[in-house]
Amino acid sequence: MHEIKSLADQLRNRINKPDAPAVEKSPPQKKKEKKQQVAAPVLELLRAYDLADHKSMIHVRFETPTAQLLHHLKMASGIEVNKVVGYAVKQFLEQHPELKIIVKQYLQTIEL
Repeated sequence: MHEIKSLADQLRNRINKPDAPAVEKSPPQKKKEKKQQVAAPVLELLRAYDLADHKSMIHVRFETPTAQLLHHLKMASGIEVNKVVGYAVKQFLEQHPELKIIVKQYLQTIEL
C-alpha cells in the first residue's frame, strides 16, 4: 500500500513541477484568452517545501471558507493542501519559539 501511495506522490510531484513537459491542449479560443500571470514568491516557496521525509499525519479541521480557499488554491496552483498546511505550521512555530519553551516546561513536569 505504501508503495502505491509513494508512486502516486511521485507522479503528482512530477506533474505539479513548473518545468514538467506541457500536455498538448486544444488551440485557445479568442474569447477566452488568458493573460499570463506572474506566480507569487510564496507559491515558489510552497513548491520548494519538501514533504518526502514527513511520515506523521494529523487530521485538522478548518472553517468552510478556509477549506474552500485551500482546495481552490490546489486547483489554481497544483500545490497540495498538505504542503500548504505543513509549510504554514513550520513558519508559525519558527515565528513563535515561546511555544517550544511551553512544551518543554510541560514535559519536564510529567512523572513517568
